[in-house]
Amino acid sequence: MAQEILRQRHARIVEQQKPANGHLANETLTNGGLANGKPTGEEHVKGHLAREGLAGGKLAGGEAAQQSKPERMTDAKHPGGRIKHGFPKQAVRMVLFGLYFLASSQLLGTPLYLFQQDWYYAWMAFTKQHFGLLITTMTQWWSPTLVRISGDETVRGQLRKTADGRLECDFPERLILIANHQIYTDWLYLWWIAYTDRMHGHVYIILKESLKWIPILGWGMQFFSFVFLSRNWTKDKPRFQHRLRKLNTSHHGPLSGSQPLDPMWLMIFPEGTNLSKNGRASSKKWADKNNIPDLRHVLLPRSTGLLFCLQEMRRTVDWVYDCTLSYEGIPRGLFGQDIFTLRSTYFQGRPPKSVNMHWRRFAVASIPLDDPKEFEEWVHQRWVEKDELIEHFLQHGRFPADEGRDNLQNGSTSGQVKVGAGYIETEVKPVHPLEFLQMFVPVAAVLLVINVCYKVWHLVSRIS
Repeated sequence: MAQEILRQRHARIVEQQKPANGHLANETLTNGGLANGKPTGEEHVKGHLAREGLAGGKLAGGEAAQQSKPERMTDAKHPGGRIKHGFPKQAVRMVLFGLYFLASSQLLGTPLYLFQQDWYYAWMAFTKQHFGLLITTMTQWWSPTLVRISGDETVRGQLRKTADGRLECDFPERLILIANHQIYTDWLYLWWIAYTDRMHGHVYIILKESLKWIPILGWGMQFFSFVFLSRNWTKDKPRFQHRLRKLNTSHHGPLSGSQPLDPMWLMIFPEGTNLSKNGRASSKKWADKNNIPDLRHVLLPRSTGLLFCLQEMRRTVDWVYDCTLSYEGIPRGLFGQDIFTLRSTYFQGRPPKSVNMHWRRFAVASIPLDDPKEFEEWVHQRWVEKDELIEHFLQHGRFPADEGRDNLQNGSTSGQVKVGAGYIETEVKPVHPLEFLQMFVPVAAVLLVINVCYKVWHLVSRIS
């Protein structure tokens, strides 16, 4: 039944994508580009699949789409330009990045777990703030990046640009954040969003289990209480449930927030992996297995983990925030993960031309959580919409934006006006240029205490 609904929705989308009089009717998010006259819906999809190079893609009529082999990105054509820093400078940056983790204050707070767990979790939130500040400062220094942000009417009044050009968000203390996964550094830009809401000490990410074994970085993720899944649901379910129930508790130390439960931004990528050649093939295989059409710019999402997450959190989280990500400069048919790697972005000085985000939110109470088939269809429809949003971005260079106004008439907010943010262009940067010095306060404090203790001991030993 759910699959039939998906096929019907896809047929409606194809119908909507037919151009009118050679133009985009009412700016419908279409695949663009006509060959001769007006193609049928099937021909339109067929032409787009051929342009995108989806090997073996089958159309509604059973015909195979022609595969278009994508051109390999050369260094000269890289959208970030040529490499700006040679190996010596890259090596220095890598060493400095690694030293932060080796000198991380996470280990300093570990003994607190044995004596006062409220203070332990407060300490870890403190170190998360420092990491959020680190990636914000590191991006500003090493990878200056233009960010374009917009949203729909559901986030009206929650996005704004300050007088000095920074982004400020006004999202809730507790939310579940879902996003498409384009490149390896998606989560860094989303963590920066948490920084703009002063929630960068309360980010939790659901990741694949293999990442926890990365030396140094993986250990830090475990200290941060990130959730690791092995993609074996029998094995994952009890561990996942344990972690989610811990996120439904409260502590009473510093940084415990203003609500009864601890602040929490739980980040999940329902696609399970970033967009790549292998991911595209797996998505196509999944589509064929379930007899549904594959998507163009995102992978088909998996719903099991997200459904379980929302079922566990439905009484403690009111909103799901959805971010659609896209990066300027990625040609059709190529994959951002192969172009904007961690090394090219932060060590070679070749970041994306712009990072583009479109935000919206959904009330948890409005999501069909009691019927897995309905929920699967709900998630799929959200990803169809993401696919259309990214097509809109590729054609127009930006996402749609809300510029409406709401006059509030209820209670204490009566007379106030909520205004859509429109298009916000900003940069990843901290509030104050010297704010990064906060990262060294814990280590400096410990060294100071050690120095005082040593001097006291030395003085006592001389007297005795």
